[in-house]
Amino acid sequence: MDPVAIRIGSVALVRWYGLLIVGGAILAAFIGSQEAKRRGEDPDHIWSAFMWCLIGGIIGARLQFVITASLENPAYLQMYLANPLNIINTREGGVGIFGALGGGLLAYYLYTRRNGLPFWQWADIAILGLPFAQAVGRWGNFFNQELYGGPTNLPWGIAIDCAHRVTPYLCPPLGDFTEATRFHPTFLYESLWNLFVGLALLYLARRFARQWPAGSIFNLYVVAYPLGRFLVEFIRLGTPLALGLTLGQFFSLAAGLAGLSVFILRLRRAASAEPSASA
Repeated sequence: MDPVAIRIGSVALVRWYGLLIVGGAILAAFIGSQEAKRRGEDPDHIWSAFMWCLIGGIIGARLQFVITASLENPAYLQMYLANPLNIINTREGGVGIFGALGGGLLAYYLYTRRNGLPFWQWADIAILGLPFAQAVGRWGNFFNQELYGGPTNLPWGIAIDCAHRVTPYLCPPLGDFTEATRFHPTFLYESLWNLFVGLALLYLARRFARQWPAGSIFNLYVVAYPLGRFLVEFIRLGTPLALGLTLGQFFSLAAGLAGLSVFILRLRRAASAEPSASA
């Protein structure tokens, strides 16, 4: 599996991972602009905020990887301390989805403040495209042969080249797992979950947008995506941090519980305000 989409001779110009991430981001912006238009808002704001969110997401994603990798493996911490420029070198390590979401959200908030837009209303608009972007972007892991699960006999198991195997699933002579071994395609599981979340949010936005307070659709995303990520982490190969859970699962729990709490609190506030408003 070649991770490079476009190359000239031996020079890799564009990798599938980056191409899919950018393509997914453009798809998310398109869906958000269509939702803005449906609500009678200016769709150009979505496209204007696009670069803000892309830059913020990249910075946040890299910071998450650097922090979590340093916590899980002291060798990474020593590397970053010895050569701080490696912090911005994405070829030395990778990125993190929760950091990308946090960085992109902060950038989007700053954009709405700068342009005098109600943040929660525009968060509901923009969030509708994000699950679809994630569904597309996750296929980058397939081309990179990374973030897969344990061995499986299921018909949709995927082959992983020996060069991309991790302990304890190495090929001979270092390990006992042959090239014929198939692994869980956890990228596919998460991609399908994101697709389901995106479709569900589109339905809820049309069914309840006028009944729920602004920001509710965004809050539901913050609940739904971490739920799927939490479950997939049980299959994906990773290092447990505590209680048999990985750091990604702890991030998922924190984000999901926070999103659910805010969603319930905002609904209760809206319900309690209705009697006084109609009195």
